[in-house]
Amino acid sequence: MKARSPVTDVQRDEIDALWERYKASGKRNVRDQLLLQYSPLVKYVAGRVAAGLPNNIDRSDLVSSGMFGLVDAIEKFDPSRGFRFETYAISRIRGAIMDELRALDWVPRSVRNKARRIEDAIAELEARNHRPPTDVELAEHMSISVDQLQTTLSQISMTGVAALDDLLSISGGSGDAVTLGDTIADRSDGPSDVFESAEMSDRLRTAIAALPERERLVLGLYYFEGLTLAQIGEVLGVTESRVCQIHTKSVLQLRTRLSDRERLLPA
Repeated sequence: MKARSPVTDVQRDEIDALWERYKASGKRNVRDQLLLQYSPLVKYVAGRVAAGLPNNIDRSDLVSSGMFGLVDAIEKFDPSRGFRFETYAISRIRGAIMDELRALDWVPRSVRNKARRIEDAIAELEARNHRPPTDVELAEHMSISVDQLQTTLSQISMTGVAALDDLLSISGGSGDAVTLGDTIADRSDGPSDVFESAEMSDRLRTAIAALPERERLVLGLYYFEGLTLAQIGEVLGVTESRVCQIHTKSVLQLRTRLSDRERLLPA
């Protein structure tokens, strides 16, 4: 179940005309009309992010932050490039929401430490075995039981630390970072920026292809088909909690491969 476009086929011509007016004039009242048309995207993204957050996080705050991302997307989007605005906007909206959450620093330090420990273990095992580790191998390497590992993965998933389009570091000493959404080239990017974005997309695609089949399926159903974790559980015949664990482990493996430690892993 993918996110529905807030724009129907009947409205498309009118929206295209609205884009032409805005890009030609830059008038705020025209931009506000576009904001109104695409505002359902913000509620959609905020809902997806909020699904894994503690109850003390106010969803209305997420929506407010997401609106800033929508404004940014509208101002930077170039319709002439032929890309769908919805795809471009979702990455910007989620980025704005995640920036707000990071500014709040609401994730417990203990959870961050647990996530880092698992990432370190994954990196060491992949360097040794030239493949992603199983749950049993990962638990043994960390000197914990499989049940303890799965409990830890559930704790990490409930904080939202492990999201595929959360912050991902790029190899190198520059300290630059991108989100998954940033792999969609900015319409104002120059040739070098477009090349770097394409390279990042290729690296992410390669990393996903190296995952076991079930982990690839979970990522595909969640991020590209828009299914909820509960719906994915029904497809796979497992509990929603187990899907959370699979998703979290998969994302931590991808973060490991795309981090500076990627040089330790097989090509």
